[in-house]
Amino acid sequence: MEAALGASSNAMGEHFHEDFRWMGNRGCGTKHGLDAFRRDWQLPFRAAFTERDYRTARFIAQGEWVSCFGHIEATHSGPFMGIPATGRRVTIPYMDFWRVRDGRIADNWVSVDFPAVLAQLGRDAFDGEGWEAFDRGKKIPPRPSDMREEAST
Repeated sequence: MEAALGASSNAMGEHFHEDFRWMGNRGCGTKHGLDAFRRDWQLPFRAAFTERDYRTARFIAQGEWVSCFGHIEATHSGPFMGIPATGRRVTIPYMDFWRVRDGRIADNWVSVDFPAVLAQLGRDAFDGEGWEAFDRGKKIPPRPSDMREEAST
């Protein structure tokens, strides 16, 4: 299926039930059925990102459930979240969770790290308020007002 997506295959019915559900994180949306998936995800994604190379780090399977995580390396060749094509090569991190029925994907929960992609294109989805600033020591993490300071040991 990933090879088919990477090759811009139009034969997604081989991999997905025609009535499957595709449920993405904020920014990705939810697609009901193969036609909606193709119209509202697959084709816009292809328009925004060309020369796609899927790099799945790990597949995990248990019964009717399969999951994977990895990233896609692609060229930003068309509009994405209001950003015109830049020609930049980007990394698109993702996680997929599939429920498989009759050898095809019936349900697909997806998390695509669009804030990471936007950052690579020069847009901060968090407007400087991302908690990575705590990690870098640029901001002090807030604490609950009712929290007592713990004694240092």
